[in-house]
Amino acid sequence: ARQDDIEHAARAIGAHGFIAELPDGYDTWIGERGVKLSVGQKQRVSIARVLLKDPPIVVFDEATSNIDTETEVKIREALNVLTRDRTTFVIAHRLSTLHDVDRIVVVDHGRIVEQGTHDDLMARGGTYAGLYEAQFQV
Repeated sequence: ARQDDIEHAARAIGAHGFIAELPDGYDTWIGERGVKLSVGQKQRVSIARVLLKDPPIVVFDEATSNIDTETEVKIREALNVLTRDRTTFVIAHRLSTLHDVDRIVVVDHGRIVEQGTHDDLMARGGTYAGLYEAQFQV
């Protein structure tokens, strides 16, 4: 990819700031498995790579696991940019990741038990609502 495309992708998902602060910016050598980056930074770099690839379908498996709340917000904002105008499957146990998606499919023991928007599922008071309330203690 061209340098300006790389920087555009990084800016779009909110990674440019920390990349620019690295010792050699975008040319910084990141050690094996990205040991110089935090978990959230690694995830944002991964999202930028997907944005550069521009696939028609994207699958995220626990994209916001093992991160703090502030980083989760940044990653959710990045995902909103990435998922615009493309089919996206998000596998998540952290339900805040799913709040703004078009359709949530709840799977329990390998079976689909509910599907709908966040608001629809909360109004039904079923499995999703129970999980959401337990997670956020509303």
